Amino acid sequence: MSPKRFWIIISLLVISMLALVACQPTEVIVEKEVIVTQEVEVEVEKEVIVEKEVEVIVEVEAPEVPTGTLVRAISTFPNALDHPQAAERQASTTDWQMYDSLVWTGVGGTIVPQLADSWEASDDGLEYTFYLREDVVFHNGEPFNADAVVFNWERVVASDFEYAYHWQTAIAVEAVDEYTVKATLEAPNALFLSTVADNWAMIPPGYFEEVGQDGFNEHPMGTGPFKFVEWEKGDHITMEANLDYWRGAPKIETVVFRPIPESATRVAAIQTGEVDIVTRLSAEEAQSLMGVENVKIIKYPVARIYYIAFNNLTTGLEQPTMDAKVRQAMNYAVDVDTIIDALFDGFAEPASGYVASGELGYGAVQPFGYDPTKALDLLTEAGYPDGFAIDMACPAGAYTHFEEVCEAIVGYLSDVGIDVTLEIMESGQYWDMEANKELPPLFGDSWSATGGEAFRRLTGALGGFDASYSAWSDPEIDRLLAEIQATPDQDERAALYGELQEYMQEDPPFIYLYQPVAFEAINTRVQGYSPFPAETYDLFDVFVVGE
Repeated sequence: MSPKRFWIIISLLVISMLALVACQPTEVIVEKEVIVTQEVEVEVEKEVIVEKEVEVIVEVEAPEVPTGTLVRAISTFPNALDHPQAAERQASTTDWQMYDSLVWTGVGGTIVPQLADSWEASDDGLEYTFYLREDVVFHNGEPFNADAVVFNWERVVASDFEYAYHWQTAIAVEAVDEYTVKATLEAPNALFLSTVADNWAMIPPGYFEEVGQDGFNEHPMGTGPFKFVEWEKGDHITMEANLDYWRGAPKIETVVFRPIPESATRVAAIQTGEVDIVTRLSAEEAQSLMGVENVKIIKYPVARIYYIAFNNLTTGLEQPTMDAKVRQAMNYAVDVDTIIDALFDGFAEPASGYVASGELGYGAVQPFGYDPTKALDLLTEAGYPDGFAIDMACPAGAYTHFEEVCEAIVGYLSDVGIDVTLEIMESGQYWDMEANKELPPLFGDSWSATGGEAFRRLTGALGGFDASYSAWSDPEIDRLLAEIQATPDQDERAALYGELQEYMQEDPPFIYLYQPVAFEAINTRVQGYSPFPAETYDLFDVFVVGE
């Protein structure tokens, strides 16, 4: 679409909001009651995000002690707060506020110290030695040390947790001394540190052995900036500042996470001040909130791919979708561009594959595009000139407009003779069935990734029976992923991602949909909040004013 010229009233605040892309603020800001407006001519592709009056931005200092309450709305009901069991991003970003790992993923995907002050890898890439901080305690006062790391690794690798495989990247973890721990790998793994950063949440061994898994599920704890207070299932999760946190106390006294699956209810809640942050807004909802008193909008690209999965592990066996030509046809049958324009006001990009823009190796292939004639030809070649019938499921309330997306897909597939019976399920039930490989032959989902690479998205969704939320297995994909994992050179890894994307268009495991632009709304009293492209965030430096 050619850019259109509009006269828009734009403020410095709006400019800063639209420029916000996955970086943490270096200055703490708060708005005052002086109103400034400026009229300028700009080129935009969509008539959205217009602000008429904004407040001047001036610097202030964060509170010296934790102060106030922050309420964050989340779009799903978390299934667990034990990190290796957290089913999806809203659950994991909630629980992560209580935990730390040995290392962390900083701005730009750089691995930085966290519970480990430093680390080193052996020349053959098979051993990683971590030198731990000596001033860390868990929320119950237990000391964090090498034995705690060993305990955490042993607990998860022996479990049937959904994300145990992220810990199984190490075949052994042992304490060298009280504050030194060594992890041994079966083969070199170029992504080992980023896997640790995103998944190895540390919990206290003594407490876990005392209360057991059920007790820990009811009252989890880690070393993180916030401590668990209560979880009223279906209503709210409350945490409080950890005054003994090794980085110093956070700036917020109390954080409340409120599950609100209905998008319209989240919009109403931010307008009334009932909540301070709402996520996963549509472009229309973001537009409707512009100019609302005490509300500002954040817009940023998300490293997340939406898709319809084909199941070749359980329910999809013996279905027509086992034929690659059928799966190609179904990709050509869906008009993704029209879905994006109709449901997202154009604020998304068609997915060309399972690697998102900005990730290593992106751009090797182009989107399938909408070509129903080609879809019909491929179905005929595959032996289904009159189409076929098949079942599909999608989660309710988990993602912006996703139910409507799934309904649109049913319509497009019907146009080429494929009769789809769609079931919309409550998201908690949905994640459980997905983990148990019980969803129908087609199901919709979305997967984000951190660290600037699509590797964990790929392994999570294509890892066969070894990956909890996978519905697909292919030896050629396994081979390429193993090569990517064993290739330390970034350029060589990028080439392998390209080869993988080309193969995944010839033999697609998904109907590729779109990569969205995210909209969030926050109360103007919230300061220092900067989400990352994977919809992750760190509340340590966030604070609220006016309390």
